[in-house]
Amino acid sequence: MRDVVIAGIGQIPVGEHWELSLRTLAARAMLAARHEAGMELKPQALYIGNMLASTVSHQSNLGALLADNTGLTGIEAFTVEAADASGAAAFRMGYLAVASGMVDTALVVGVEKYTDMVGSELEAAVSEMTDYDWEAVEGLTPTAQAGLLMQRYLYEYRPPREAFAAFPLLAHANGAGNPNAMYRKAIKPEVYAGAEPICDPLNLFDIAPYADGAAAVLLTTVDRVPAGFAHPLVKVTGSASVIDRLALHDRPDFLRFEAARLSIERACRMAGIMPQDVDFFELSDTSSIHAALTLEAAGLAPHGQAAQAAAEGRFNLNGALPINTLGGLKARGHPLGATGMYQIVEATLQLRGEAGVNQLGKARRALVQNLGGTAATAVTHVLERVERQNR
Repeated sequence: MRDVVIAGIGQIPVGEHWELSLRTLAARAMLAARHEAGMELKPQALYIGNMLASTVSHQSNLGALLADNTGLTGIEAFTVEAADASGAAAFRMGYLAVASGMVDTALVVGVEKYTDMVGSELEAAVSEMTDYDWEAVEGLTPTAQAGLLMQRYLYEYRPPREAFAAFPLLAHANGAGNPNAMYRKAIKPEVYAGAEPICDPLNLFDIAPYADGAAAVLLTTVDRVPAGFAHPLVKVTGSASVIDRLALHDRPDFLRFEAARLSIERACRMAGIMPQDVDFFELSDTSSIHAALTLEAAGLAPHGQAAQAAAEGRFNLNGALPINTLGGLKARGHPLGATGMYQIVEATLQLRGEAGVNQLGKARRALVQNLGGTAATAVTHVLERVERQNR
């Protein structure tokens, strides 16, 4: 396996882009990544992370659409779907393609045009990430699943309910420093406490907002990075994807995110590290309970204690292990199939030292995990900064 580095990144602000088409969203991110890397570094393959296009945008065959729209004719191109882990799954495909030697340069983009549909049909489309026969058909949405998880968690472990405020509070504080975030304003504890309930016991601030977005990276080998590349290189040192049983009722213990745990273990083993060895962790805070269960799956907090650890500041920017340093899904927004690519782009910015007011200092290593559905799919990567003299 060859070493694979990120040679270019691109993203657009997350939000409701009513005026832009799916192809335009993707093109802007793809071209930004290519321009940063140098347009002479032409990709031989394009991998697209997307969840909803065939239903919501009435468009499939995105490989041909997006490659042709950006002038990439005659290359390999197709869509990777893994619910809202589609972006990270596409990144893994690009990584494996370059690492194996099948291609020398791959472009990966995550794109979602959530606002191409409105109303109950849109909610039904999002719910397709659950088990249709046993969950979605009964009206159980992903948000409702999160509410049930939170209810059980509070019953099992008896943590103080107010401790969960720490997750949206830190997300919004970090999102305030991210120019591409959907929400760029910190919130106060009393604002969180007074928010309307969505799926009891989760309130409005406990749930990541769905949105439109596109983010892209160009992957290649170190020797193919143009000599004039102006940014520190970031290498992929660990990669793993694991699935769990899709329906919650089929799992032995649905308060244990087993796929999340295993994918972290395998990615870290590949990188030769432990989860505690990273400088920060970009995780899928689809809801506050997702954040807590992910931290516990990673072994970064004992079971039942992640929310309290967050309330004590362990995961803040100045804490022992910062998480979601540019706002996470909650403040940056959650463009579903594109989310995993936003996580990769944001981690790359941190490792380069280009995260602006949210810069952690000289961060060297990142853990990045994207969850699909209620942790039915977990895709994890370890990224590391490469000093230029080591090229």
